[in-house]
This record gives sequence, C-alpha cells and structure tokens, in this order.
Amino acid sequence: MANLAQLLEDTAATYPDREALVLGPARVTYAQLDAAASQVANLLVATGIQPGDKVALSCVNVPHFTIVYFGILKAGAAVVPLNVLLRSREIAYHLDDSDARAYFCFQGTPELPIADEGYAGFVETPGCEHFFVITLDPAAASPVQGTPQRPVRTLGQAVADQPATFRSVETADDDTAVILYTSGTTGQPKGAELRHRNMRDNALVARDVFQCDPARPDTYLCVLPLFHSFGQTVTQNSAIAFGGRCVLLPRFEAGAAIQIMLDERVTVFAGVPTMYWSLLDALARDPSIDVETLAGNLRIAISGGAALPVEVHRQFEKQFGVTIMEGYGLSETSPVAAFSVYGQPPRVGSIGVPVRGIEMKLLDPASWDEITEPEGIGEVAIRGHNVMKGYYKRPEATEQALRDGWFRTGDLGRRDADGWYYIVDRSKDMILRNGFNVYPREVEEVLLTHPGVSLAAVIGIPHPSHGEEIKAVVIREKGATVTTEELIAWAKEQMASYKYPRVVEFVDALPMTATGKILKRELS
Repeated sequence: MANLAQLLEDTAATYPDREALVLGPARVTYAQLDAAASQVANLLVATGIQPGDKVALSCVNVPHFTIVYFGILKAGAAVVPLNVLLRSREIAYHLDDSDARAYFCFQGTPELPIADEGYAGFVETPGCEHFFVITLDPAAASPVQGTPQRPVRTLGQAVADQPATFRSVETADDDTAVILYTSGTTGQPKGAELRHRNMRDNALVARDVFQCDPARPDTYLCVLPLFHSFGQTVTQNSAIAFGGRCVLLPRFEAGAAIQIMLDERVTVFAGVPTMYWSLLDALARDPSIDVETLAGNLRIAISGGAALPVEVHRQFEKQFGVTIMEGYGLSETSPVAAFSVYGQPPRVGSIGVPVRGIEMKLLDPASWDEITEPEGIGEVAIRGHNVMKGYYKRPEATEQALRDGWFRTGDLGRRDADGWYYIVDRSKDMILRNGFNVYPREVEEVLLTHPGVSLAAVIGIPHPSHGEEIKAVVIREKGATVTTEELIAWAKEQMASYKYPRVVEFVDALPMTATGKILKRELS
C-alpha cells in the first residue's frame, strides 16, 4: 500500500489544479504542493539525509509546514514535529532525544521568536547537522545569523536550484513516518514512534467516519496546530487523502475564524472544546454575524483533544444546526481511536465507538484484567492499525504501556450497552477526597449549567484531613456577578456532598496549551 507521502502524490496526479492550501490571498494547488515538497526531498538527499533519518520541524499553520512535512516523508525520513512554543532548552532536548539530523524552523515573530529559540537549541545539539529557517518570503534573509561551525540557510535559498520532481523513496508499512512527542505531564516528553501504516490508515479512516469523497471535496478550517497529531491527521492528512482544501489559520481567534469560515465556505471544522466555547462566545458578543450562512456551509463539526462539556455541545447545535461529532485518541494512536457515528442521533458526552480496524476495552487500572460488568469504570485500552511502535528509545516505558498490541491510555472510561464509550476522566486527574473518587469532568459539567459560569476547571488541592479538597477555577459569563459563596451554595444543592467544590476562584482566563487544552497542572 501507499506510504504517507504517496497520499499526496496520488491526489496531485488526479487533481493537479485543485486548491490544496489557502492562507489569506495565497493559493497552493496540489501540483504546486507536490512540486515544492519534491524540492525539499531533493534538498535533504543532497545534504546526506538517508531513509530512516529523523528531521525536525517547528512551524505554525502556514503552507510551508505541509510542504516540508511531505518533503521529509518523500525522502524516506521521519518527521519530528515540534511545538512552536518550546524554548531553546526544550528544543535541544527534543532534537537530541529524537536523533534529528536536520531541523526546519519557522522565522517566528517579535512576539514569538521561533527561529531564535530554534537556533539556540540547535547549537546545543551537536548531532543535528543542518538548520534551515522557513521564511514566508522565499527571498527574505534569515532572521538569525549562524556561525561558520553552525551555519544557517533559509529554505528559499536552499531549494532554489533543487528539481521540482521526486519519486517517494519506497518504505515498508512498519517504517517510522512520524515521531510525536507527548506533553510530558508525567515527566520528560517521550516520542511516540508512528509507522507509515499508523498514520496512513488513520487518515483514510475519514472515508468511513466523515463520509469524505474526492468527488465532493470538503474545505477544512485548519486551526488546530499541524504539529499536533489531531491537526495532522484529522485536518491535513485526511484532507489531502481525499482531495480536500485546507484553509490555514496560524493562530486561533474566534472572530477571525468565523470570518474565514464565511469567506471560504468552510464545510469541516475540527477543534478542541475551548475553541467551540470561544466561537459561541463570539456569536453572543456580535449579533451581526451571519449565523445562517455560517451554519448552511458547515457539514461537519469535530471535537477531540479533551472532553466536550455537554452544555457547549447543546449550545453549538442550537446555534449552528450541526451536531458535533466527538472523537477520541492520543498521540500514541495516530491519534484517532473512536468517533461518533455519522448520521446517527448524537449521544452527548460519548466519544463514540471504535473506528474501523480498532478494538477498545476497559482494564482494571492496577492490572491488565478486563472490566466487563455493565457501566463499569476502567482504564481505556486500544489495539489496532493506529497503535504506535512504542516510545522511541524507551523500551521500559513501551513495555509498561503496550502488551499484546494493547495500549493503555491512562484515561478512565465506561461503555454503554450499545458499545459506545464515555471518558470519565484522566486517571491521573482523579481526585481522592476523604476516600471517595471524584472525577473533575463530572463536576465541571454541573458547574457549566449555572447561568453565571462560562468555563470551569476542577482540580484537587492538598487538605490536611481529607487528603484532597475540590477546587473550581471559573470564568464568569459576561456581565455575571455570581460570588464564591453563591456558587458553592448552588453546587452543594446540585451534587453529592463529597463532590461539590469547597473552594472557588474566579479568573479572567485559564492557562491553555497551543492546542487549546486547559493546563490544569498550572492551576493551584
């Protein structure tokens, strides 16, 4: 079967003049995308990169990400996408840990000097031999200056004389295509080593899950960072596999996203729950937005990356007339493992059923014993074409996470009588209060039904006698005046005595990752 790069080559051969990438007025056809990726592949071969070598990429959502990504794959190398928010020390760690031999780094901005941090990390990594700066203008000079020992070239300069044709290096299904680093919430980040078949088959799942059809190409709004597994597979790779059109937005801002959705007639929106919350907030603040046209264009709304609050789900369906399809996965599963069923009535709060070729089950968190009782809560385990090889150069961590092809996710879930799964919470986020297990998501769902609450994050804080106490960090609705005492009293009436928060803190914003996940570890 085709490797990941050949998905692009096949689509480019079939639909050469169809738009592939859009960024403002810039339009890139499939033929142009394939030609530019071929130049990158030729550059890598010319610099001595061999099949199987690792090549790192730090880039925001601009066409260059996709061009370099597929250029690396064409050359038979493995892509190591890095979060653009990493600092130099963290970049050096990732370059060294992944054994990256070359590094492509976006120029950045004064507010986010990606190239400065990238080059500083590169200098600290002797094993990484080549540094290329990606500039939006191919003729522009590099914003960072190298040294004779550690030179810098811009991508535009480096590919200027490279041929625009390149036939992908043949790879085996089990060869590594991408190494995705986990967030490192429980220690140093680990690289999930993903095969070509992992990434390829996960992209092709879009035919079943989203009813994608090359004869009726979709327009995707790519607001999820492409360096993240969700953005790569569900937007970029799935769109390319089926001849879709990716409208790129380098930084999510709800008002800008809505305008682009209107201008470009976006049919597919994929985001994390906080993005949906932001879209609803923008609609509430600006009644002049043409919601009817917005909703009329939209065919599918997709949510993943974290649990979608039930109230956000209901409000979005009410405003847009589109049911959000919830999915579930992790970097280690390429990432998609489960999704709602297209065309079926929604089961709000469910992540759906395993996608084609995937098995899921629930395990005792303390062992590998399966939990089979109805509605029993256990740790979700996954097996199928999407599961990683393992953690790169970490056999012990791999052995702990994988057994007989089954991957332990660390997420607690339950399964209903029809086989639909529901995530209860992260096993590591569970709060143990006075001997009772409290799942933060359940408390958050209740808090979001209060008319004065816009967004909430629930965490456990140390307590001298209870072990942990429940704390809610809350953003009020615009104009709301609910007080700490009022919200605690209201919550006490809505939940069991061991569940409701005794501590409430009101804030203007919650700390989030680049993908829009709430960073609970930064709350206290």
